[in-house]
Amino acid sequence: MRGQRPNPTISAISPPEPDLTPDQMIARADGMRDLLRERQAAAEAAGNISQETNQAMVDAGFYRVIQPRTFGGYGFDLPTYVRLVTAVARGCPETAWVLSLVLGHVHQLATYSLEAQIEAYGETGDFRAPEVAAPQGRGIPVPGGFSVTGAWDYASGCAHATHILLTFLVTDPQSGATTMRMGLFHRSEYEIVRNWEVIGMQGTGSDRVVMTDVFVPDYRAKPYPPFDAVPPAEAYAESPLFYGPARPFIVTESASVIVGAAEGALDLYEESFRARKATGPTGAPRQELAEYQLNYGRCRALVDTARAALLQTATDYMEIARRTHETGQPCSEEVFRRLTLVILQSIHLAHEAVDIIFRTAGTAASKKDAMLGRYWRNVGVLRGHLAHQSDSASINYGRTHFGQPPVGIA
Repeated sequence: MRGQRPNPTISAISPPEPDLTPDQMIARADGMRDLLRERQAAAEAAGNISQETNQAMVDAGFYRVIQPRTFGGYGFDLPTYVRLVTAVARGCPETAWVLSLVLGHVHQLATYSLEAQIEAYGETGDFRAPEVAAPQGRGIPVPGGFSVTGAWDYASGCAHATHILLTFLVTDPQSGATTMRMGLFHRSEYEIVRNWEVIGMQGTGSDRVVMTDVFVPDYRAKPYPPFDAVPPAEAYAESPLFYGPARPFIVTESASVIVGAAEGALDLYEESFRARKATGPTGAPRQELAEYQLNYGRCRALVDTARAALLQTATDYMEIARRTHETGQPCSEEVFRRLTLVILQSIHLAHEAVDIIFRTAGTAASKKDAMLGRYWRNVGVLRGHLAHQSDSASINYGRTHFGQPPVGIA
């Protein structure tokens, strides 16, 4: 019967490598760095990472880094997630963006019905889902669920997914009231329209997805935002991460990419010092000149501080999530907004470092095919993301701290 709910019986799925450790996973990411750098230009030209790169990350277990062990994941903590994504971004920010967001959406999946989660993870636990939170579709109520039609832009990683999470509007035929739902759809239920043409992050495949009259059952269409929703306890007894607040987690997804990209840009900066001599009378190697030493030191401090802030916030996040898991008391709005501000500050620091690197590296960095220029373009595009606007975030933290309601969407 259309929309019939499956039996919510949990059968634990073993991860592919039950004894894999966080350090082993990070070592795999570090080991891919040279290959990812080699594939950057091809990803940018193609508008997407390759199937081979995606499969390498699947095989390495990267997409399962925080996925609950109940559902075939490794159940590692948020600092491990940050370390993994920054390591991949150091080699290729575009690859890391696809990885970070697609794997991070298990956090969103956790507040769906247990039936939907069991169905999504299937028998093997292979779940990879982009998400578009802006409601660019409409759902018509039908028996057992909704018939959904729409076109959603910015679906990063949609070509390498098993599923997708899409938000749509629903108008009640009786009252006329409009609400939002986020549907969980299978890869076979949407088509991809290539429309992602940007100056940076071109290799993320953040294209448009479209569907027409696709049925989604009630149990796979949760209210959105999922206010006060918590994961089903029987599946998340050993997964406290998923009890943490949504916004700091979401910003951590992208901040990890930016901080890792800054580290990658610093790698190239140092390499250029060792390979090139200064122009002018001295003709000395750049690494021997005070100007370049100063700039390298400044950028080293900025990147290290950004990384330290991000990792410490991830550790703080885990403490908050564990407390909520144990007591049932959610994180306060002031606390989660304060965490978010620190994460945004790490983005500021990383962006500042990459800007210094680019403007002091020399005109070779401005060539169309220059790898350092690609890092600069990528970080510049990411810096403009709606989620990274720290002015509005700071205002709303201040309003919350002083007992006033937030304004806008940040």
